[in-house]
Amino acid sequence: MALMHVDNRAELLWVAFGLFGQLMFTGRFLVQWIASERAKRSVVPVMFWYFSLAGGVILLSYAIYRKDPVFILGQSLGVFIYLRNLWLIRQSGEAA
Repeated sequence: MALMHVDNRAELLWVAFGLFGQLMFTGRFLVQWIASERAKRSVVPVMFWYFSLAGGVILLSYAIYRKDPVFILGQSLGVFIYLRNLWLIRQSGEAA
């Protein structure tokens, strides 16, 4: 897929915003990997869910701007799951 030509400032800002969301979303894997390496076992730290939520909300916003129903559906479900996991962690007191 060729990189699209950005015609105006607003479009450039949306593309930068979308890329930032993708970086946040990718960052969650780095957080999980580092935490697992330190623990010498597979772990999912709370920060994983915060990175997931931030990246998911940003990507959902970008998908809505793009009017992409497939992307919107995928990110909507993810955002719900990330919020639910954070809620469950909070309820169990694990974050403290």
